[in-house]
Amino acid sequence: MSAPPGLFARELAGLALAELAERSRSASPAQVDALLRRVAPAGGADPGRPAAGTAHLGLADLAVLLSPAAGERLEELALAARATTLRRFGRAVRLFAPLYVSNACLSSCTYCGFAKGLPVVRRTLDLDEVEAEGRLLADRGFRHLLLVSGEHRAEVSADYLVGVVERLRPLFPSLSIETQTWSDDTYARLVRAGLEGVVHYQETYDRARYAQVHVAGWKRDYDRRLSSFERAASAGARRLGIGALLGLAADWRADVLALGAHAAFLTRRYWRTEVSVALPRMKPSASAFPPVVVVDDAEFVQAHAALRLFGPDLALSLSTREPPAMRDGLARIAVTTMSAGSSTEPGGYAAPGTAGEQFSISDERPPAEVAAMLVAAGYEPVWKDAFPLYGGNLAGQSY
Repeated sequence: MSAPPGLFARELAGLALAELAERSRSASPAQVDALLRRVAPAGGADPGRPAAGTAHLGLADLAVLLSPAAGERLEELALAARATTLRRFGRAVRLFAPLYVSNACLSSCTYCGFAKGLPVVRRTLDLDEVEAEGRLLADRGFRHLLLVSGEHRAEVSADYLVGVVERLRPLFPSLSIETQTWSDDTYARLVRAGLEGVVHYQETYDRARYAQVHVAGWKRDYDRRLSSFERAASAGARRLGIGALLGLAADWRADVLALGAHAAFLTRRYWRTEVSVALPRMKPSASAFPPVVVVDDAEFVQAHAALRLFGPDLALSLSTREPPAMRDGLARIAVTTMSAGSSTEPGGYAAPGTAGEQFSISDERPPAEVAAMLVAAGYEPVWKDAFPLYGGNLAGQSY
């Protein structure tokens, strides 16, 4: 039985996304010029000088910033985004590592290297193995950890995840999960055990396309996945991570627009909760799934710059899917959170090559080298926040 639509699902249904996407494709140079004047940094083209103020932008403005016409003004767009990032976040970039605890999966997502039925070596770490992986990452400097798994309600049960969080909490002040979606009660249990954040990528906000690529399993339920953030935030999660997988749907601009709307909704309703946004591009995996559209490097940078200007307070996250040059550049423009030295297979830090990976990575630099790059560029790599986002229990928050 499918879950009923959540609050954002009802809001999304009322948005004229098709019209906004068409506005984006047909925006004129004059519209772009007017919008760039609104968001231009004080001091003109000086990239090191923060903007004097940030204009409040709506979805129609985001559509213009994503347009081909705006792509012709990419340098100006990037300068405005950089100024906004510096003003809101300073020169700090948070570093985190993913820890894959299992690649067992009962869902059939046609693009994923963990999909049920693929002939990959499956592995689920026991708690001692999880702790061993965690200690390796702690020794490398990490204090922010993202726990990742496939969707298998038996092997990766609520009890198992609670045990994982309890085992790792003494080592890591910030723990998040990227697993299947859960009930309110399970999210509350995880928060009580020490969980701070929940990450669920919608992958694509296009319902028809979503149904085509999620052919079986728990993840097939579009509305349940979309409303998972509302359940997690109400249960007390203090960080929410959302994202769209670029290349999965034909109209990448429509997905970025929907993602922006989703981020704005979560920021309004759960204002004490940090919202982060990611735009991963599809990478090779055991699924051999080809992207239906290739988002090129210029468009990728444009999407990040546009989201920064639309959501000045959003944390923008970038994984090791991207090559070093792209990651180094975006850290100077819009990105505030980065993974480093990542493995996408269970047990991949202690014993790489013993299980199937979710996707291939492009930035294989060790964490210390990524940190050194940030320092050389004048940024501060942040391994641990100075204090929690909020000391109280956020369960039941509603605004």
